[in-house]
Amino acid sequence: MSTNEALHRVLNPATGQVIEDFAHATDAEVQDAIAAAHEAFMKWRRRPIAERVAVVARLAGLFTERAEELANIITLEMGKRHDQAVGEAEFSADIFRYFAEQGERLAADQAIPTFSGGRAVVQRRPVGVLLGVMPWNYPYYQVARFAAPNLVLGNTILLKHAESCPRSALAIRDLMLEAGVPAGVYENVFASHDQVADIIADDRVQGVSVTGSERAGAAIGALAGKHLKKAVLELGGSDPYIVLDADDVAEAATTAWGMRMENTGQACNSNKRMIVAEPIFADFVACLVEHASGLQPGDPAEAEDGTYAPMSSRAAAETLHEQVLDAVAKGATLHAGGELSPGPDAYYSPAVLTGVTPGMRAYSEELFGPVAVVYKAASDQEALDLANSSRYGLGGAVFSTDVARATAVAAELEVGMANVNTPVSEGAELPFGGIKRSGFGRELGPLGMDEFVNKRLFYISD
Repeated sequence: MSTNEALHRVLNPATGQVIEDFAHATDAEVQDAIAAAHEAFMKWRRRPIAERVAVVARLAGLFTERAEELANIITLEMGKRHDQAVGEAEFSADIFRYFAEQGERLAADQAIPTFSGGRAVVQRRPVGVLLGVMPWNYPYYQVARFAAPNLVLGNTILLKHAESCPRSALAIRDLMLEAGVPAGVYENVFASHDQVADIIADDRVQGVSVTGSERAGAAIGALAGKHLKKAVLELGGSDPYIVLDADDVAEAATTAWGMRMENTGQACNSNKRMIVAEPIFADFVACLVEHASGLQPGDPAEAEDGTYAPMSSRAAAETLHEQVLDAVAKGATLHAGGELSPGPDAYYSPAVLTGVTPGMRAYSEELFGPVAVVYKAASDQEALDLANSSRYGLGGAVFSTDVARATAVAAELEVGMANVNTPVSEGAELPFGGIKRSGFGRELGPLGMDEFVNKRLFYISD
């Protein structure tokens, strides 16, 4: 497929106004990017790791220095509240800084005992050109957690960002060059879906990392398998958030609400299914309804109290609205919110939904937006059974005043990340990833250094 038609577009979801169009790459431009990345790999992998680490450290500094500027871009592109957008840029800096500080240690040779004499070590060596297919919901953070460890390792990167995030994609590219990342080591490509398939098929490309929907992950994972390429898939989630008891129900509900509304509910590991013990269920729901009631659409650039930001796109808001309407039509109760703006903007009022049962879309599908779905559980086992009934397995959390009780339930969660008495555990040093249809592979922390690496045995005989 070769065309210059505008595919990547900046569209302000707060107004529905198209700001700027970008032509996607020609086939020749994609081939040039692959060639540049492959050629750059031959030199980048031979640079001492201390030099690569120094470049990544400079990236951390630039993300910190430019946090406000970077935040303004994604507030316009995908409607993120400005304060949260600044936080995302700063967290991205933390990720680059972590791998700059810990990279040499994490990539060091690992001696292993042998029983036949000689000396054996496992070496961690780069594998080559990698493709990253990144989403719109965290335009900087998602790139940082893929790029940082691989730059340290000596891999080179082709980055295909979401079609709605061209300005942030170019901003990252510019920071890479300013930090001293050599030409070809990080290549931004405005590729089409067909061109992504061509990149994966290319023998010079050794792996692909995808963060996105289950559908996108399945399609790209199939291509990776066909061409025998390593893949990391971080896909959807419908994370359970179990509240077994609480000394202060209002405080517990307020914490849950804050987590659910982060990034206007558009986070993979958001608490999309709140499972609350029967004795406190009514009070918990009442508190959520109080939080949801009276909110007004607001300018995400201002981030004022009492307002909510738009979703990333009109299409996303309409899909969420259809899921909620389906649940209500089949017997669920909408306690507050759930109003779709007339358009063309992407505002959807934060909602509280109970009575969701199997057969409703909201029961089995991921609700990627500001809807709190609350279930009642009569026992710890019922809560656990409901939590594990999902086809997703990204993260989950369990709360109780009895830490041992919460720990016992959390230990049985079928997820990649289980948390006790905290909504999530976040940090550059903490691995992120899931199981089941939430994908496979890990990013961040020491495990993030071990995905796209040749763990080579190096044996020297006596």
